[in-house]
Amino acid sequence: MKTKTQLLLELWLEARTRFTNQLPNLVEGDVKKQLLPSPNSIGFLIRHIGDVELLFAKNVFGAKDTKVIAKTVIAQKDTGEWTDLKQLIDYVNHSFEVLKSIVEKQEDSDWETIIETKEFGSKTKAEAFGRIISHTTYHAGQMAIINKYVVI
Repeated sequence: MKTKTQLLLELWLEARTRFTNQLPNLVEGDVKKQLLPSPNSIGFLIRHIGDVELLFAKNVFGAKDTKVIAKTVIAQKDTGEWTDLKQLIDYVNHSFEVLKSIVEKQEDSDWETIIETKEFGSKTKAEAFGRIISHTTYHAGQMAIINKYVVI
C-alpha cells in the first residue's frame, strides 16, 4: 500500500503536467504574449509558478535552506522582464526539484500538521498542498488560453 506522501506526490505530478506539457511547445516569442486586458504574459506566469513553488517549499514544508526572491509576488504585476524562455524553464525545473525533494521527505503524520501563512492562514499541510496544485493548474490554463488566442 502507498503512503500518503506517495499518493499526494502522484497527484501533484499528474496535475502539474497541465503546465509541463506546454513547455516543450513554447517558442521564445510566446513568453511575451498577453491576453488583454490581463496584464500577465506567459513569461510572467512561468516565473510566477516557479516563485510560488519555491515559497511553498520554504514556508509550508520547511525547506529553510531554499533561497527564493519571489519577484512576481513582490511586483504583483508583470514588469515585462520575464522574456528568456530557457532561463524560465530552468527556473521552474529547479523549483520543481526543490519542492519535490522536500515533499518526498514528509511522513504520513506531517500532512495533518497545521501551518500558518500570511497568504492563506491556518491549513494542514495537505490542504496547503492542494493550493499549490490548483495554483499551478490555474495558471497553466491561463497560459494555454493565451497561447491559443494571441498571435504575435
